[in-house]
Amino acid sequence: METRHIPRLDRDVSVIGLGTWQLGADWGDVDAGAAHEVLETAYTRGVRFFDTADVYGDGRSERFCAELRERHPDAFVATKMGRRQDQTTENYSRENFLAWNDRSRENLGTPTLDLVQLHCPPDGVYANDATFDALDAMVADERIRAYGVSVETCDQALAAIARPHVATVQIILNCFRLKPLEQVLPAARAAGVGIIVRVPLASGLLSGRYDENTTFDASDHRNYNRSGEAFDVGETFAGVPFEVGVAAARELSQLVDDGSTLAQFALRWVIDQPGVSTVIPGARNPEQVAGNVAAADLPPLTDDQLAGVRDVYDRLIRPHVHDRW
Repeated sequence: METRHIPRLDRDVSVIGLGTWQLGADWGDVDAGAAHEVLETAYTRGVRFFDTADVYGDGRSERFCAELRERHPDAFVATKMGRRQDQTTENYSRENFLAWNDRSRENLGTPTLDLVQLHCPPDGVYANDATFDALDAMVADERIRAYGVSVETCDQALAAIARPHVATVQIILNCFRLKPLEQVLPAARAAGVGIIVRVPLASGLLSGRYDENTTFDASDHRNYNRSGEAFDVGETFAGVPFEVGVAAARELSQLVDDGSTLAQFALRWVIDQPGVSTVIPGARNPEQVAGNVAAADLPPLTDDQLAGVRDVYDRLIRPHVHDRW
C-alpha cells in the first residue's frame, strides 16, 4: 500500500484508509462479527489509517477500532469530537473537550489519542482562539498527539489550514464535489496540512450500483437525511439529488477501463489529486474492502478520463453543489 507523509502530523498514512461510520450506525445494521471482519480485512490488505468518531453508534465504532489496535498496535486511529451537544461555538469549550476526550480515551483503550478532529463545527469555532488554545493544551498534556478539523465547506477548510497547529483537514471530495481542488488542496500542500477525504463514493452513488428505484432501510441516512433533516445534507449523496447522481454515475461509468469498477475509478480519481493524503471509503463487508483497496494499484487516470469527470461535473452536478459548499 502506498503511503503519504503529512508534515504537520509527522506521520505517514496509507493512501487508502477506512471510514467506520457504517460500523456504528446510520447505514443500517452491521453486527459485531461483520464489523470485526471488515476491520481485519482492511488491515490485512495494507490499510493503516482508520477514521471514527465518538458519536458513531455512541462509541460503538470507537470500541471496534480499539479491538483492532489491540491486535495490531501500528493501526493509526483518528477519532472526532463535538457532535454530542448542540452545535454552538460556546459548546466547543475546554470543559467539554476534556469530557469528550476522556470518553474516547476509554472507548479506544489508550491514554493518548493519535488524532482528534473537531467534528464539522459551526463557523464561529474557526475564529475562536480559545478553542484552539484548549486543543494545544490537550497536546501539551499528552491527551492527544495532534488535532485536526473535519469541515463541511471550503471556507471552513481554509480557515482551519490557517491555524498553525491544525495537522489535518477532513473534507468531502469526489467526482461530484470538485470545488476543494481550487483553493483547499493547494493551501493544504503549501502548509503541510494533511487532507483526509471522506464521502469519496458519494454515499454509494459512485459505486454505479443504484438506479432510480433503489431504496434504503429506514435506519440508513440515505433514507432519512436526503433533505438534511438530521445533519448537513452534503453528507448524504454529497448533496447531489439522488436521481441526478444516478444519471451522472451512468455517464461516468463510460470512462472506466475494462476490468475496473466505477467505485475503483472514483477512488483512483481522488488519489490522483495533488494534496490528498488519504481517502477513507466505508465498507460493510470484506468484498467491499478488497475492491476499495484495489484502487490504489490502478494506474493514474488519463487526461481524457480526468476531462470526462470535469465535463460530467460541469454539466450535471455543479449547479447543485458548487456554490453551497
